[in-house]
Amino acid sequence: MQDLKFIIAKNIQKLRQEKGMTQLELAEKLNYSDKSVSKWERGESLPDIVVLKAVADLFEVTLDYLVEEEHDGKPVMKEMMDKNYRRNCYIITGTSIFIVVLMATLIFGILFMFFPKTGYPWLCYAYAVPAALIVWLVFNSIWFNPRKNFMIVSLLVWSLLIALYLTFFTMGYHILPILLVGIPAQLIIWMWSGLKNKVKT
Repeated sequence: MQDLKFIIAKNIQKLRQEKGMTQLELAEKLNYSDKSVSKWERGESLPDIVVLKAVADLFEVTLDYLVEEEHDGKPVMKEMMDKNYRRNCYIITGTSIFIVVLMATLIFGILFMFFPKTGYPWLCYAYAVPAALIVWLVFNSIWFNPRKNFMIVSLLVWSLLIALYLTFFTMGYHILPILLVGIPAQLIIWMWSGLKNKVKT
């Protein structure tokens, strides 16, 4: 384990220096202190697997590269290895969203053909929007940039409020003030997005 510490230490230091990055800059990107980075590069402590994954992502190398003592040529770029993976993530996300739209269309068709007196089948699409946003939120949290979640949540809140307003409007109730709920909700989302993670040591 001691040898592994020094191998990882050497690789982190090499990658950092090749990027022209200081220990403090690396620490800020990983949300750790520069003292932690210094200990890693001296081999005094070993980053956990989550940190190693973050380091590999940052320098666009594989986890194997960080733990290997000898490397043949240039590092294997993570971006190249993950090209198909990322493409698949986008395809799965997009397909899932379109499945929501497809389900709304099927429900619309069934209501329109077999239950024409039920009211307003087009409301299926009004609720398909927040449903699709929920799907997007889930996949964005798993695969993409979590910072976009605040934008998605904002769209989700407003689309849901509009869907509720349209539902009551079709029943003859003009409850426009329900949209006012979105204002404090939006303020809460903005304040939530301003939170910063505590620096780890």
